[in-house]
Amino acid sequence: QLQACGGGLVQAGGSLRLSCAASGRTFSNYIMSWFRQAPGKEREFVAAISWEGDRLYYPDSVRGRFTISRDNAKNTVNLQMDSLKPEDTAVYYCAAGRSWMYVTSAARYDYWGQGTQGTVSS
Repeated sequence: QLQACGGGLVQAGGSLRLSCAASGRTFSNYIMSWFRQAPGKEREFVAAISWEGDRLYYPDSVRGRFTISRDNAKNTVNLQMDSLKPEDTAVYYCAAGRSWMYVTSAARYDYWGQGTQGTVSS
């Protein structure tokens, strides 16, 4: 089970920090990622971190602004979002999967959190 929190409303240029807590599984066995979905749009890959945290991957749209991290001892994964833009407004989901090869594909993930809303005003 994944439980995401930390969303909110922030002005453009501001920051939000999302957190996701995992329970019920061996957390370190899973790649952890964040996706987002804006109204009327498909779910979009945002960031991924490998099992031990030694590999990170971001799409161009967020690289340099977002930072993903994990703490396997606490079974948590975080997403630090800086320099936010109005187009970052979306519901953000954490997800757990096993395949780094398909890390950007939502269909390849086994477990999903419930989503947390992040809104960036202009």
